Amino acid sequence: MSTPSPYLKLPLSFDIDRLRRELADIESSHWIGHFNTSAYEKNWSCIPLRSVDGKLDHIMPLENANFQDTPILLRCPYFREVLDRFECEKTSVRLMSLESGAVIKEHRDEGSSLDDGIARLHIPIQTSAEVRFRIDGEEVHFSAGDTWYLNASCLHGVENRSPRDRIHLMLDCIANPWLERLFLAAGGVLREKPPYGDPAIDDHNVLQVIRSLRAGGHEAGARLADQLDTIHAGRRTTAPGR
Repeated sequence: MSTPSPYLKLPLSFDIDRLRRELADIESSHWIGHFNTSAYEKNWSCIPLRSVDGKLDHIMPLENANFQDTPILLRCPYFREVLDRFECEKTSVRLMSLESGAVIKEHRDEGSSLDDGIARLHIPIQTSAEVRFRIDGEEVHFSAGDTWYLNASCLHGVENRSPRDRIHLMLDCIANPWLERLFLAAGGVLREKPPYGDPAIDDHNVLQVIRSLRAGGHEAGARLADQLDTIHAGRRTTAPGR
């Protein structure tokens, strides 16, 4: 079985000059220090472009929250154009700055991979070859203006060895068929999905699960039993030798 990709350059690039001009129009006073101060050395900060309720002082990427564009994003037409190129739901969107000489210590963000339903994408705006990610022991540079996927559940860290601050546009995207097609077009590998949606259900126990759901006498259970029955029938039809 192929291993899911820890990082990947996606076939979607943007005008680096326009990105940098729009970045220059944002006031430096908007930068907020990252809340996890034990995870880095020197300065790591961000500007929220999409955040919970569109707040400029909220940088936590919470689940099941009401994410909205911030007033800063509303003043940035090219950033909005970039985001519109991604045909998927976006939750947290931030500009992330890593000071010259700063280090983000190696860590894992559990549940933050395309296979988990979340794709963390980086578009470097201000960077150089001296900015290096370390992902599962491999050093990688994310090139400017390009779109890079990072499986953040892998062990990863960053070191900015350049004389300038490194600034990325970072998007947290909800996985959907469009994003999966983009990922596969770049040579990515996706983890095989459980045939019945739940990894605890397989061809050996699905009929028992269906009987239990029907015996429960609940409408929701009956609907789920019908869905599992349809999947099971389809798998029997397409099984080798039939």
